[in-house]
Amino acid sequence: MSDQAETHITEPAEGAASPAQQPAAGPHVIVFANEKGGTGKSTTAVHTAVALAARGARVACIDLDHRQRTLGRYLDNRAETVKRTGQPLPIPDHATGDGRADGNFEDLFARFSDGFDFMVIDTPGRDDPCARTAAALANTLVTPMNDSFVDFDLIGQVDAETFKVKRPSFYSELIWDVRKARAKADGTTIDWVVLRNRLAYVDARNMRRVSEALDQLSRRVGFRIIPGLGERVIYRELFPAGLTLLDNKSFGGMGLSHVAARQELREMMAGLALPDTALSSAAA
Repeated sequence: MSDQAETHITEPAEGAASPAQQPAAGPHVIVFANEKGGTGKSTTAVHTAVALAARGARVACIDLDHRQRTLGRYLDNRAETVKRTGQPLPIPDHATGDGRADGNFEDLFARFSDGFDFMVIDTPGRDDPCARTAAALANTLVTPMNDSFVDFDLIGQVDAETFKVKRPSFYSELIWDVRKARAKADGTTIDWVVLRNRLAYVDARNMRRVSEALDQLSRRVGFRIIPGLGERVIYRELFPAGLTLLDNKSFGGMGLSHVAARQELREMMAGLALPDTALSSAAA
């Protein structure tokens, strides 16, 4: 993709269905991917998985970050809470990759490709062969980022004075190539979603500049922008018990900040625009 390119591949190939309309040949694959750490990727992934499971969907999770293993540990902690308290919390099936390009990811993907409505894959915050493979298998590809030009630099470069986008960065180039190859291979359009996580509501000028740059870049390389989860202590406090904001009956009374956080989660889930067909079949 050249610096001057203005086209993108988000429109389905002729005759191809959009992600929400794809025939149910397996689970809808949601991949959380960002080669930069510290963006709230695993927290977002686990809340998405639990939110879907709470709505009755059959959800499987694969944690490809075998070193940190945040998603896997979160769900392990959740299972221990169920065992300790007897509370009937929804728990997605989950497994962890071994981190090798020739390792167990292919087997795990095949194992969770039958009998599930959704597959949530959390990737490492670094360049990783399995993460690239997972991105190519996604129906919905979610890239969380903090509201900062440090994070924005992963996907695009801006002019130091005007903050106008100069060119896409290496990660946008990578996803461009992945989406183009997937569209050519089977006509599937990967829905790329950039999630604005950990928004800080103190620097309005910076927020506006980042927002304008994201809008420019989205039109150039073809991703959607949706709001994510705010920077809140509650997420760190819930991790040891594996609880989420949906489990308010399990962690006590809710303050105003908790109510606001749950609303953020609802808005994020609505913004992901995941297919309803799996949820409808699960409910039936």
